[in-house]
Amino acid sequence: MLFLNKLTVFSYQDQCEIIPGTMSLPALEKKGDIILGGLFSLHDMVVEPSLSFTSTPPSTQCTRFNFRTFRWMQTMIFAIEEINRKGNLLPNITLGYKIYDSCSTPHQALKAVLELMGTENNSGGNTHQQGVCRESIPAVIGDGGSTQSLVVAHFLGVFHVPQVSYFSSCACLSDKNKFPAFLRTMPSDFFQVDALLQLVKHFGWTWVGVIAGDDDYGRGGANIFINEVTKLGACVALHEIIPKNRAQSTISSIVSNIQSSGVWVILVFAVEQDAAVLFDEVLRMELAGIQWLASEAWSTAAILSTPRKYHHILQGSMGFAIRRADIPGLRDFLLRLNPLSSDASNDPFLVPFWEEVFQCSLGVQAEDQKYNTEGKPPCSGTEELRSIANIYSDVSQLRISYNVYKAVYALAHAIKAMRSCVKGKGPFLQQACPDMDNIKPWQLLHYIKQVKYFNTFGDETKFDENGDPTAMYDLVNWQLKPNGKMDFVTVGKFDETTAASHHKLQIQEENILWTGNQTKVPLSVCSNVCPPGTRKAIRPNFPICCHDCVVCAAGEINAIECIRCLPEFWSSAEKTACIPKQMEFLSFSDTMGIILMVISLTGIFSTCFVVFIFYCHRSTPIVRANNSELSFLLLLSLTLCFLCSLIFISQPSKLSCLLRHTAFGITFVLCISCILGKTIVVLIAFKATLPGSHVMKWFGPLQQRIIITFCTLVQVIICTVWLVVAPPMPQKLMPRDSPIVILLCDKGSHLAYALVLGYIGLLACLCLVLAFLARKLPDNFNEARIITFSMIIFCAVWIAFIPAYISSPGKYSTVTEVFAILASSYGLLGCIFAPKCYIVLLRPEKNTRKHLMSKTSASKRF
Repeated sequence: MLFLNKLTVFSYQDQCEIIPGTMSLPALEKKGDIILGGLFSLHDMVVEPSLSFTSTPPSTQCTRFNFRTFRWMQTMIFAIEEINRKGNLLPNITLGYKIYDSCSTPHQALKAVLELMGTENNSGGNTHQQGVCRESIPAVIGDGGSTQSLVVAHFLGVFHVPQVSYFSSCACLSDKNKFPAFLRTMPSDFFQVDALLQLVKHFGWTWVGVIAGDDDYGRGGANIFINEVTKLGACVALHEIIPKNRAQSTISSIVSNIQSSGVWVILVFAVEQDAAVLFDEVLRMELAGIQWLASEAWSTAAILSTPRKYHHILQGSMGFAIRRADIPGLRDFLLRLNPLSSDASNDPFLVPFWEEVFQCSLGVQAEDQKYNTEGKPPCSGTEELRSIANIYSDVSQLRISYNVYKAVYALAHAIKAMRSCVKGKGPFLQQACPDMDNIKPWQLLHYIKQVKYFNTFGDETKFDENGDPTAMYDLVNWQLKPNGKMDFVTVGKFDETTAASHHKLQIQEENILWTGNQTKVPLSVCSNVCPPGTRKAIRPNFPICCHDCVVCAAGEINAIECIRCLPEFWSSAEKTACIPKQMEFLSFSDTMGIILMVISLTGIFSTCFVVFIFYCHRSTPIVRANNSELSFLLLLSLTLCFLCSLIFISQPSKLSCLLRHTAFGITFVLCISCILGKTIVVLIAFKATLPGSHVMKWFGPLQQRIIITFCTLVQVIICTVWLVVAPPMPQKLMPRDSPIVILLCDKGSHLAYALVLGYIGLLACLCLVLAFLARKLPDNFNEARIITFSMIIFCAVWIAFIPAYISSPGKYSTVTEVFAILASSYGLLGCIFAPKCYIVLLRPEKNTRKHLMSKTSASKRF
């Protein structure tokens, strides 16, 4: 059931009854063998009457005549007459038409299609007393608006009457379950949204606004866009609806929300009339600097591009428009109209058009006229369309007009294919071919679905399984020319047939002028792109596109989030890449390594200098005293101690790690063993002077060598077992929070290392005890006292070494170990040999046997 002014009931039969009182609508009609229906929104609004429900409602009044739509209607007539005139497409068949004004409302569109579908006036008046519902119209071209087409498609689908729309792009109309007879030469909004998404992605806009018209076209297209754009990682800053009642408070609220949102790129998915209402309020509230994206419905709308008041806010706007064409002869056909000519008497739409163009009154009011006209001065009769330039006569942007042209030719090709039917072939295997004198709509529907041809412009016309054409768009940029005229410059193309998605959109960026006549791409983001070395931190209660930039921690680099580098890598200074960590070890090139090397070499040279002095004065008493052989062996071991410290100053390798601690342990044991031998000799020498003592014969040179060899051999055995069981090896320490890799030698066995140090400490303590016991032995040069001092220094150094070594990080543990080796070596060298060198070089008078053997009082001793 359908509700009009009165309730009318239809059944799928050849007869129906129209309730008396239903008024017919004005129609532009021309007879022909086959009549094509047409629906065009020649007016933008309908004046809603005040209904009292006590009398017959007044006839509908339509206002705001639309010149652009009137050109579309004339294009349909032009195409039909062109086909009839040429005769090669449909020879011996004349096409006719019957066109109604739907007044941009679903209600009026439904009334128009009801009349198209067969109410034939039998009474001769404006009121139908009875009618016959006959399928006299095999196909309908229209309507323009998606909302009107939805209503019409629901109705025509019941009777399988083909409907070919030229401007309805709502994706919902592709549903063949709901709209089985609907086709269109206008691409679906699904493809338009795809193009808009590619545009947003190409320019990196992540903070966009969406404003939609309150109809199926606006709401449907905007919802698809919002759902898809969020999948790209962008965010919708605002989503507003332009109400159909044009309430200024609501429109003002929309503009205020734009100002507070911080968005600079806004898609307006609405018809041109709704867009004009929005931009009027934008002008009133002086909102500027917005980059407007136009949906196809207004991307080339003259009612927005012609008035100069919109130029400064819409200059730079960008949108997708369907492909245009230059139709030869159309302009002359459009300008032929004259209401005073004889063939204009049957055109109910020409008078309101003429009066609107020239703002005058023809003094003609048809009995069934439904349009609201204001009081205007009478026309002079000299008015000519060629004398003015307006939207109607502008054929520079024939896009929707071209769609109308293609729709007419698509139906003509379908009729041609039907006429070429051969019985027994095609869809009519068991039936006769269609009767061309009585075409059934469902028969024509089959053929129009199969239409596929190239027109004279080289464009292919065909429909997919959803009744949609191939989607191809021009990307147009609104550029203001020096003459003050807004020009639609094609700056790119979108072709849905391209296989690769990233090649569908092609843009010539160098040709684009943005809002404010700028050549730089406008930026529209909630938050700026985080600089290198930072990561995004989402703001609570904000969309995902709104974030703060947090500096990445040390050792991390930024991608989408800060990611930690692998252990052997560290972040660059900009924190944009992971680079190998710096290797840290005690080397000959750094300051500390150079200092220790100089100290070590100084110790070696000092030891060699002492050896040289002792060698030159080897026959003197002070050198010969206490076994000069032990003195030279001690000097050799000290030289080795200084040398082994250099092994620590280099990049750890397998060989150097094996030599470091073993060489250090053995050379120090050798050194301490020599000192132990000297201490024993000093102690025993004075004990042997006692009467009847034969102790000295057990501590001669041979016994001293045995003591040194035995003591050293124990350390050699410990080191050998260490190297065999758990040898020291190079090791990399890679702290997570440090930009360096520490290269050192892993001890292999901490127990073995402790045994080496412990054995050295044991010998040192033994030397210290023996030297302390011999400290008061009488002689002028008490070597026991010197050994005591040297052992105290030695033990103090190594006792302090243990906590310092444990607490030193990285290469500084090696520095601590080298420092302990050098300090203890210098302590031994200085305490034991410095006094002797002093006497040999500076006090030679004391370097005599008599002086060394002289005794002094014990009270003067140590």
